[in-house]
Amino acid sequence: MILRFISSITALVVFWLGLGLVSAEASDKPQTQILQVYKSAICGCCKDWMAHMRANAFTLNGNDLANLTQFKLRHGIELRYQSCHTAITSQGFVFEGHIPARFVNQFLAKPPSEAIGLAVPSMPVGSPGMEIGDKFMPYQVLLLRRDGSHEIYADISRPEQQY
Repeated sequence: MILRFISSITALVVFWLGLGLVSAEASDKPQTQILQVYKSAICGCCKDWMAHMRANAFTLNGNDLANLTQFKLRHGIELRYQSCHTAITSQGFVFEGHIPARFVNQFLAKPPSEAIGLAVPSMPVGSPGMEIGDKFMPYQVLLLRRDGSHEIYADISRPEQQY
């Protein structure tokens, strides 16, 4: 009876290890985040932003949509916050536009209460994925709240502040 119980527990732990529900070793490293990225099939800057995120240890799955605006609205991203692509985590957080990986990591490490995610409205020149030579346009990363409001999460006035 006891051997059967131990055998069952062992099988369950091995199963959980396979699913990643428990870890065989403790680690201080953040787990790789998987982002579903929704974009237009022809958008080059979206692909460049995805390359930036991959270079910063994110795993991304690209999804091409015909009607991005309606998709964004369904996920709480009002028109005034929209850009060309939307990334969504498995926890349901949204990241709209050309947000530097640094701020996505910072947000995910400690998501603010009542936040749905971050946004960089429009497509600021010099932001990740929007690099054009050495040109740079200051921009803000906005924290989006569940009630539709926002606040400034980061004020980017120089290119080096993105990394």
